[in-house]
Amino acid sequence: MPIGPAREPAMALLRTMERERRIDLSVPADQADPRLTIDYLYGPARGQMFGVLVVRDQSGNTGVLKAFSGQYNSLWQVDGWVDPLLDVQRFYRETRDAERHIKRLGRDIVALPDGSPQRRSLVAVRKKASQTLMREIHGMFMVSNFRGERVPLPQAVYGSEGIPTGTGDCCAPKLLNHAAMHGLIPLGLAEFYCGRTNRSETRHHGEIYPSCLHKCGRILGYMVCGLEERE
Repeated sequence: MPIGPAREPAMALLRTMERERRIDLSVPADQADPRLTIDYLYGPARGQMFGVLVVRDQSGNTGVLKAFSGQYNSLWQVDGWVDPLLDVQRFYRETRDAERHIKRLGRDIVALPDGSPQRRSLVAVRKKASQTLMREIHGMFMVSNFRGERVPLPQAVYGSEGIPTGTGDCCAPKLLNHAAMHGLIPLGLAEFYCGRTNRSETRHHGEIYPSCLHKCGRILGYMVCGLEERE
């Protein structure tokens, strides 16, 4: 997917975020949610990736979609930004008990002596519980393509290796999924970083980066299937 026409809208979005100091850009400043300030991106959480997809509808009109990676300050959805690939209410409803159980195991593990048989046993139990939960979460992600197909994330992933945590959460999958579901043709995609440089110093404020290979690269092939026919 070329950057092409998406570069300027991406930089315009970044400038607007810097000027307004927030990402809830669809509401007046006096109604802004304090959780959505971009100051969040310069604190301990560090920065985050944002993406823009320029699209054409069936009438030939062009438009711009925007997305943020993962959650923004623990929020999955923000007005004006495309939705994640999962049903957020279902996610909270079906993972709440499992997450509490895993956290409780973590507290129990900390309270036990290092190297003790009980601690090793609980570590194994927590690992198995975490793996089970992650498989359930991956099954909640529904991935669409331009042939009108829609499958759970594990069926869209290329290769037999394990699915990395965060697969399906990045900007490109969110944007392409939305376009495919709404009959829109992608024309250009740009993903940029906003905020404090990440710990590995591989992401810097205002720079555009290609989609990651180890996560997005495993599913984008499925997601663009049928695009050549639509074009």
